Amino acid sequence: MRKVITYGTFDLIHHGHINILRRAKECGDYLIVGLSTDHFNAQKGKKAYYTYAERKLILESIKYVDEVIPERHWNQKIEDISIYQVDCFVMGSDWEGKFDELKPFCQVIYLPRTEGISTTKIKADLLSQK
Repeated sequence: MRKVITYGTFDLIHHGHINILRRAKECGDYLIVGLSTDHFNAQKGKKAYYTYAERKLILESIKYVDEVIPERHWNQKIEDISIYQVDCFVMGSDWEGKFDELKPFCQVIYLPRTEGISTTKIKADLLSQK
């Protein structure tokens, strides 16, 4: 079984998220999503609309996702790759080159983002409609 892992906040799920999860799943047989915890998001200066538990519930209902694990800090990726026996690490192309240090541990793939959509764009669009 080929295991794939990706990470993110996955707040305000949209078709771009679904596309990257689908394409990540196509890289293997089993997709693990490292979901940023509320505490980790606060450390990154990110604010999510939904709590970790709510975002986890949403992700677990998506057919491409086999398992959701908490992402608590930046440096846990190598540990997760080892613990979960991951073969492939996948991230969006906006992170191109940022995780190349994982290449000795597994394959690293940067997938193109879906054009014209992001959580940031959704939030900005909603604010501009007021």
